[in-house]
Amino acid sequence: MDALTLQTAAGAPVTAVAGTFALFALFLSLTAHIAARNVLGDVELKKAFAVGPVPAAIAVVFTTFGWNSFVALALALGLDFGFVKFLYGRSNRLSAYVVTIHFVVSVLLGLVLFGLSAILMTAPF
Repeated sequence: MDALTLQTAAGAPVTAVAGTFALFALFLSLTAHIAARNVLGDVELKKAFAVGPVPAAIAVVFTTFGWNSFVALALALGLDFGFVKFLYGRSNRLSAYVVTIHFVVSVLLGLVLFGLSAILMTAPF
């Protein structure tokens, strides 16, 4: 609890942490839907909204407390696999493929959005 207190005392209000979590969960839900749609075909959007917040919550908690990011990544991928398998009802192999595509799409789209953000922030106006 000390790390959370220090982070909020340093100027990051709870609403900023909650907003970061919400945007990251929305981003991961979007990429989960893209991955599931590309692998499985026509799928329901609401299932992706159940998958996205799980890795986002892990990222926020592990970052807040300064825990090992490799453990966070492994846990996030494992829980992502569990949620995809449960929600979409597919085999282990197909669920692992969806999770792999979800990871790749998230990294690629994140890099593109971060790059665009960096370019726009440094652009002269």
